[in-house]
Amino acid sequence: MSRGGTGATGLNPGLDLRYDPRFRRDTPLALKLKDRIRRNGPITVAEYMTACLADPEHGYYVHRQAIGAAGDFITAPEISQIFGELIGLWAAVVWQQMGRPAQFRLIELGPGRGTLMRDALRALRIVPGIVEAAEVVLVEINEQLRDLQTKALAGSPWRISWSREIPDRAAMPSIVIANEFIDTVPIHQYAMQSDKAWALRHVGLDATDQLCFVMKPAEARRPSLDAKPGDIRGDGFQAYGSFCRQFADSQPFAGLFLDYGHFSDGIGDTLQAMRAHAYEHPLTSPGEADLTVHVNFEAFAAGAIDAWSRLGFKLTVDTPVTQAEFLGSLGIMERTSRLMAANPAKAGEIEMGVARLMSPTGMGTRFKAIGLRSPHLPPLPGFPVVDK
Repeated sequence: MSRGGTGATGLNPGLDLRYDPRFRRDTPLALKLKDRIRRNGPITVAEYMTACLADPEHGYYVHRQAIGAAGDFITAPEISQIFGELIGLWAAVVWQQMGRPAQFRLIELGPGRGTLMRDALRALRIVPGIVEAAEVVLVEINEQLRDLQTKALAGSPWRISWSREIPDRAAMPSIVIANEFIDTVPIHQYAMQSDKAWALRHVGLDATDQLCFVMKPAEARRPSLDAKPGDIRGDGFQAYGSFCRQFADSQPFAGLFLDYGHFSDGIGDTLQAMRAHAYEHPLTSPGEADLTVHVNFEAFAAGAIDAWSRLGFKLTVDTPVTQAEFLGSLGIMERTSRLMAANPAKAGEIEMGVARLMSPTGMGTRFKAIGLRSPHLPPLPGFPVVDK
């Protein structure tokens, strides 16, 4: 099951996930968080997400092999090789738009099992000069996944390196690819109280010493006029900005971000946990379940532009589109037809995989694509040209 591919209704995953005491699990991270809360008080949802995903001892992405049938979810590159191939050809066109620089970085954030990059590099090899120019960088904190990525890319003619953090090299042309990555950026959540005031959502302890959500008075950055008591809203403006400012020194820069989420701000609790291909309450298995939030692409774009401007850089955002629109404009149907014709024995399997990526009631619309670029670059492939 893909993380954003089922159950969503508007901004809310539409899942009745009660925090049933029978299913609460005192994972090693849960015990660690309880000690922390006893000492210092409740932590914000953003702090909870950070601990669950990246705690050095018990963080989900530090030690677990999450992707695939034996993991907790499946991603688009694992569904169809065409996904990665089209992303590779997308990167080739962007490199050409940059003027075919003699050196550039092709960076993937959270490369999973290496499937997307393997397929992308296979497609890229047909482009003259790009193998010699590219420095491929995989940003990964999970040692098990690094091993899988190494195997997936074994024998490759490309210069490939790994980093635990986004590499820092000023003025280096960079193309960044991130599929299902920004849904893990920790954000704040706010809840509307009965007095019409916003409260910042925290994780604390209840009377039985179990993790629970608690509220502390706070003012949301952009309060919704339509909110009613009990409504939840996320605010990722600052978090997304802090994330995107890491790319500001890369000139020229182009970034492609694909994820599940919504185009604009709205009401709804989209904090969700997935374990063994099933959803569960976000507080049930800290550190042992994938924890994400649906991306607010309006806030992502605004946060990125704001962060870059504070550093003295300008940034252009290409209007977000659905995954189906993005892949369709890159020629996914034409590529599918050719691949089916070349592999008739697997034609049905190929067709079904692409159908999952493009489904109007599933991944095709729930997943979105957004492009970020240096202002002097033309609109990135796959995005509409907007007359501004």
